[in-house]
Amino acid sequence: MGTLRKTEARLSCQPAAPLQDCGTLRFGRVTAADVSRLSPLLHAAGTRSCDFTAGGIFMWADYFRYQAVVLDGTLFISGLSQDASRIPSFLLPAGGLSAAEAVDVLRAHCRATGQPLLISAVPEDRLPELLPLGVIRVDELADWADYIYRATDLAGLAGKAYNKKRNHVHRFEADNPGAVLESLTPANVGEAAAFLRNLEEPTGKASPEMAAYERDRCLDVLRDYDLYPFEGAVLRGAGGRIVAFTIGEVSGDTLIVHVEKMDHTVSGAGEAVNCYFARYMLDRHPELVYINREDDSGDPGLRFAKESYHPAFLLRKYNVVLSL
Repeated sequence: MGTLRKTEARLSCQPAAPLQDCGTLRFGRVTAADVSRLSPLLHAAGTRSCDFTAGGIFMWADYFRYQAVVLDGTLFISGLSQDASRIPSFLLPAGGLSAAEAVDVLRAHCRATGQPLLISAVPEDRLPELLPLGVIRVDELADWADYIYRATDLAGLAGKAYNKKRNHVHRFEADNPGAVLESLTPANVGEAAAFLRNLEEPTGKASPEMAAYERDRCLDVLRDYDLYPFEGAVLRGAGGRIVAFTIGEVSGDTLIVHVEKMDHTVSGAGEAVNCYFARYMLDRHPELVYINREDDSGDPGLRFAKESYHPAFLLRKYNVVLSL
């Protein structure tokens, strides 16, 4: 997989007139250099889905072949569908245009290019506005639902349901007196990158290719960390060495956790960084209500781990085919 380089071609943004003349949107590659300009449009989608965040787009741009264009203050993204077919599709447009107006723009583009109008990964909280607009088919993407937790649940680990998680955190604290969670900053981001490069990932992943891709993109993010609207933290254990780090992004009342890496040989490091980061972010953002720990992408191990934290709900996603 290619990496996201700041030297790559900048995103093409076209005014309304050329669209009316030729009927097509002129999509361009997305790069880390475009993050600050596009992030507000992504957050304007008004959903807790991880797909409408800087991490959701820029970290997965190569995997889903995302390209983008801004028209009338609205972000249009083309790419591959988030299912096994991986066929050409679009994400739900985000920005100033209404759903009906944005769908009309996509219809004009698809008529001109001969492409079916498929909008992939539509979050269920945005599905109702598409249904009156000529929907032909709706298919749930079972492996791509986001796991949404109450922020206070992950920060407090209170109650019987979290007994095992609390015990793991206590074990970590007992084994690592003086352990500390500190902000991820330019001063320690290089150390976090070195930790990740040397980290042995668990075997048995459902998609080794996706896991390798995600690891490489994490390194890209650490390299260009100052370009992203992210907040992160590193967890130091015995001797002050990094045993875990995590990176998230706040959108409305929700923290989306894009990255969480830990040394699996250190007992309780994963549970500790999860809990401590939730507390850390609630202190920084008292308005947070939910934490989105993203999807499991069909990986049984990830599914078990995410379910073990007792999500408040799953944010389901759908492929939606519309008429031309």
